[in-house]
Amino acid sequence: MKDIRLKDFPSFIRTSDPSDIMLNFLKDEVERASNASAIIFNTFEALELHVLDSISSMFHPIYSVGPLQLLQDQISDNGLKNIGSKLWKEESGCLEWLDSREPNSVVYVNIGSITVMTPQHMIEFAWGLASSKKTFLWIIRPDLIMGDEAILPLEFITDTKEREQQSNCRYVCKE
Repeated sequence: MKDIRLKDFPSFIRTSDPSDIMLNFLKDEVERASNASAIIFNTFEALELHVLDSISSMFHPIYSVGPLQLLQDQISDNGLKNIGSKLWKEESGCLEWLDSREPNSVVYVNIGSITVMTPQHMIEFAWGLASSKKTFLWIIRPDLIMGDEAILPLEFITDTKEREQQSNCRYVCKE
């Protein structure tokens, strides 16, 4: 991939230590992938064409079939409907809150499912959102903070109280 740097990788594999356990795990997975008859990615070409082109030069064939979550409502109402890719309990309170907002009026923040951050980074990020004075929906995983729970500072909660709706630290909704 063109111009990719070490700091562009997720922090859990950002290492130059050849004996790092996660680095070796991922290396083993890549080696196993080379033996696969095909590799399927939950993405689409228009979003990640350059990445898919790079990967296809190393592994063949590859297929992009995503985003799969858009197919969720098209599954017939039978036993297969219960199959999903949710790692944490979904809470619908903020989705109802989001539906009550004007289209394109909410900033959506989702750090992802594998990224972790320090408490200091989370606090800095929270204050950036608070300072924007924008309505936002922030997805906060319970394990977002390295070695600790994801807890927002009291000052942040107080400062955004007038614009707040929260749902058990899975979604943080602010207006």
